[in-house]
Amino acid sequence: MTRDIVVLGAGMVGVCTALALRQRGHAVVLVDRQAPGRETSYGNAGIIQREAVQPYAFPREWQAILRVALRQGNDVHYHPGALAHLSPALVRYWRESAPDRYASTVTAYSALIRHCLSEHDRLITLAGAQELVSKSGWLQAYRTAQAFDRAAQEATTVARVHGLNCLVLDQTGTAAMEPALYGRLAGAIHWRDPWTVADPGELVTRYAELFGREGGEFRRGDATTLKPTAAGWTVTTEDGPLSAANAVIALGPWASTLIQTLGYRFPLFVKRGYHRHYAAEPMPRLPLLDVERGVMLAPMRRGLRLTTGAEFALRDAPPTPVQLGRAESYARELVRLGPPTEVQPWLGARPCVADMKPIVGKAPRHPGLWFHFGHGHQGFTLGPVTARLLAELIDGEPPYLDPLPYDPMRFAS
Repeated sequence: MTRDIVVLGAGMVGVCTALALRQRGHAVVLVDRQAPGRETSYGNAGIIQREAVQPYAFPREWQAILRVALRQGNDVHYHPGALAHLSPALVRYWRESAPDRYASTVTAYSALIRHCLSEHDRLITLAGAQELVSKSGWLQAYRTAQAFDRAAQEATTVARVHGLNCLVLDQTGTAAMEPALYGRLAGAIHWRDPWTVADPGELVTRYAELFGREGGEFRRGDATTLKPTAAGWTVTTEDGPLSAANAVIALGPWASTLIQTLGYRFPLFVKRGYHRHYAAEPMPRLPLLDVERGVMLAPMRRGLRLTTGAEFALRDAPPTPVQLGRAESYARELVRLGPPTEVQPWLGARPCVADMKPIVGKAPRHPGLWFHFGHGHQGFTLGPVTARLLAELIDGEPPYLDPLPYDPMRFAS
């Protein structure tokens, strides 16, 4: 089989890439070991985060770093044995989070985020997935008045600078907004621009089905078998070798394994995360982030999904769901949480880059090879946005936004 382009990875980023290229007339084959939307894109909180104009920075205050080091709080957990492997990327992450560097990162990051709703909207309509989507936003909630007052001031500033719609709710307003709460909160910020999705994996599946209806092909295969040939690239699938003139690596947290075999060393690392679904009666109306306890409560088709913060560990290390156990206890302080609806928690990995910007563009040393990974916490939000950008670059079109901040060449030595 010979195709124009093979896209490796069938998460939100890979599926949107394949779809964008197919809609431009390319013959495209999407390759993954699993069905679309079954890995990282399945396990998130299901929010298309229009408000997420500021990526998660490494804390600069020594008190915050000490709190993490002493394993206080529930937003961050780490494996001590993994730190030696992770430290080069984490040191660069800390350096890139310095105020002057971070300001330019926010400029580049917000340039992507501002397109997330319009790009998703087009695909949601074409895929017939409107029933999965709510446009009521989500709640960023606080237990203490001090933390709430500080966050409310910051959110108001961010909203004004970036043209966002947020509503600051006091204790009474928060309770009125979310009747399912019986635990008392000091207040919440209602981010009203974002859209929420009742089944994130299903939305990716709908986009993949749209790709198929428009003439794209999906094959199960092993992305790690990608090899250059005289005419382009080849990869092994269940149907035999697949050849293409161009290849796109959109493998999320697994991209690092493949690109290393090709001689690329980018400052990549993963933040692992867990979720589990629970019965809840009544079910909350909106997703709610309990900021001070490091847990998101997201109403889903399968139940109330509790998602955790970041776990710094090796990607394939055995699960250590200590954050999820604490999250369950904290959630029971806020809502009437029933038993889990799954036997085991879900574990996934967020693909992160030390400078907090995705890697989108042409591989520096291999003709016909393109990179599209490293979206951190926002692959679900940004998949259609950066897919359009990459498709325009592949076609040699004027890109709809400046591609330079995301170019792989920024790491060329």
